Amino acid sequence: MNNIDLVRMLELPERGDERGNLVIAEGETDIPFEIKRVFYIYGSDPDVVRGCHANLHTEFVLINVAGSSKVKVLDGEGNEIVYSLNRPKTGIYLPSMVWKEMYDFSEDSVLLCLASTHYDETEYVRDLEEYKKMVKESKV
Repeated sequence: MNNIDLVRMLELPERGDERGNLVIAEGETDIPFEIKRVFYIYGSDPDVVRGCHANLHTEFVLINVAGSSKVKVLDGEGNEIVYSLNRPKTGIYLPSMVWKEMYDFSEDSVLLCLASTHYDETEYVRDLEEYKKMVKESKV
């Protein structure tokens, strides 16, 4: 199975009444891993591309809690899928070893990122050609 086959949209539980809405994201329940790191991206122009990397071990869930953005996912074998994140109760699950690019940020975009590991620069693959080579070698 290719890791891109594991990428999927998540619909998070939502509770609400006349006071507003509450979205729930519990690690190992709504999120398919224990959450070890949380960060968010905001203030990016629509023509900026963020991400542009794969991770050897880290899994992510991305949620646009405000505004919208797009996420392009590549598998290193020529397949790619583009997801649009535009609802605060919908996220995308990204397993390890998929290439990700976030772009087309709305002016009010706040992209929340939940990660399965603490930050470790050494597990980032930031060169697309190197990533493709790693994917090819893992299939041998």
